[in-house]
Amino acid sequence: MKELRALIARNRAGSGETMPSVCSAHPDVIAAALLLAEEHGVPLLVEATSNQVNQFGGYTGMQPADFIRFVHEIRDRVGASGQPLLFGGDHLGPQVWRSQPADVAIAHARDLVAAYVRAGFTKIHLDCSEGCAGEPAQVADAVSAARAAELAGVCEAATDDPSSLSYMYGTEVPPPGGARAEEGGQGIAPTTPESAEATIAAHRDHFEALGLHGAWQRAVGLVVQPGLEFAPDHIHAFDSATPDRLSPVLRDRPGLSFEAHSTDYQAPDVYPELGRRHFAVLKVGPALTHAYRQAVYALEGVSDWIGAEPERPRVPAVMEDLMLADPANWRKHYSGGEAQLRLLRHFSYADRIRYYWTQPAARQAVERLMSLLGETRPPRMVLEQYFAPGVLARADRLASRVRDWRLALVYAQIQAALAPYYAASARSAG
Repeated sequence: MKELRALIARNRAGSGETMPSVCSAHPDVIAAALLLAEEHGVPLLVEATSNQVNQFGGYTGMQPADFIRFVHEIRDRVGASGQPLLFGGDHLGPQVWRSQPADVAIAHARDLVAAYVRAGFTKIHLDCSEGCAGEPAQVADAVSAARAAELAGVCEAATDDPSSLSYMYGTEVPPPGGARAEEGGQGIAPTTPESAEATIAAHRDHFEALGLHGAWQRAVGLVVQPGLEFAPDHIHAFDSATPDRLSPVLRDRPGLSFEAHSTDYQAPDVYPELGRRHFAVLKVGPALTHAYRQAVYALEGVSDWIGAEPERPRVPAVMEDLMLADPANWRKHYSGGEAQLRLLRHFSYADRIRYYWTQPAARQAVERLMSLLGETRPPRMVLEQYFAPGVLARADRLASRVRDWRLALVYAQIQAALAPYYAASARSAG
């Protein structure tokens, strides 16, 4: 993870460079991101969360080593075998087991971080901010930091090369994955300098108390809330005119930067401004699977005009049936009447539909759509009805590489959502 530390050093020196962190386990998202990173000549940082990937399989069914193998297989499949990859673990801590007593949850968290490090993850976000059974929803800094330091010690012991590890710590508000329905009307409160200072001090003290001096030198990222977020049906836009109150926290800490989560859907000019404010890592995830859904639904529209079995089960209908049959992944996140819930299930910025694309019925519906569309690309005038000019131009550039007009459009739609992160870093560095 020396590449990340080098980028942070350049950012702190005034370059404003940033690194997008792709937080997704969707194969087409990862493929599109790999090709875009290759185009820009930079490493791709891919992160997995403790809910997605853990020692018990997570909701993807993958353990940490499985996830790394999965990404490598995608890289080989798209012909980008030389593309450098960095792997990060996001929100690693007791969250998955927070309904259990703290000692049980922390024991699982210890096994979790050890499995991540042994698999080859080198960017480790330690987040022990959520309480376990019988504890407050958010524990005090001292408790969170003590647990994070304990997990850092496990990470250091799990590798033959501790110098390869970089640690991030702290957490954003609200919890990972975007604001929930009940939080949607509330303003987003940025992290205060006082809170950031307290989090740094607590983690420093507990790392040092355990003798983790080297690990603390590699604790290079503080996760804070800069004042942006997305809710199910709207986006909390970052206001670049607000004064930068957080950067002074870093003044006497040359190796430290900020990390921003939930940066999805922001205006393109937000990302270079975050870079100037020393947010070196910018997390993005739901916006990319949201773009995937846009592309698939757009291709359904194209199919209407080329006579592709109009009576077959359509992808949106299949997805609706899956989400209604198993509402656990969206019910607590959306609210409203039935008509509103139906719209949110498909089009929400929270993109809870992403949890259903891997189900067999969903995969079969998408595969059937792609098969029916055929290998011959429809006239451009038809595609222009459903895809933006920039997406079509990007798909044209991808065509020689992907050699499948359908996949080229899907990748192009995803890349259109991710491209502003690279453009922002290029502008800042330039």
